Amino acid sequence: MSRVNDAPVVAVPVSRATGVMVAVLRVGVALMWIQNVAWKIPPDFGRAQENGLYSWASEAIAHPVLPPYSSLVEAVILPNIEVFGWFTLLVEGGLGAFLLIGLATRFWAVVGIGQTLAITLSVLFAPNEWHWSYYLMALAHLAIFATAAGRSYGIDGVLRQQWVQSSGRAARLMMRLS
Repeated sequence: MSRVNDAPVVAVPVSRATGVMVAVLRVGVALMWIQNVAWKIPPDFGRAQENGLYSWASEAIAHPVLPPYSSLVEAVILPNIEVFGWFTLLVEGGLGAFLLIGLATRFWAVVGIGQTLAITLSVLFAPNEWHWSYYLMALAHLAIFATAAGRSYGIDGVLRQQWVQSSGRAARLMMRLS
């Protein structure tokens, strides 16, 4: 038991079944991001045929959720879809890869919440969209963050003891990100 601000901090034991379920959640969310990278196709990300990422981003204008966000999409994102497309591809690819291996999972859970928010603001009111899918995506990322899911059958769990014992800046950073 250690003390932080004179309050005792006790580690809660995690059963094997709980650890497995946390890992299953993390891997499932990772696979969702990996699958969704597949239709974000460079170099124009659907601008020429008005499909793909370009089309889905356009939903923010056609069916606004938050008018200032719709204005941002119209004035900045769509005219520069190639830049934002590559950024989206890299972020979502990173989300999938890092959550899959369980490295820096708390950081990537926060990134996932941000990306989920951007997607939600783009398509929440689009026809035939089920709004709960976006709420559930956000809740899944909150669960990954809250459980430090990479510590369950992930690289965070394998390397955490080394990070605890190290006094280096990188190790302290990884402790925070995991």
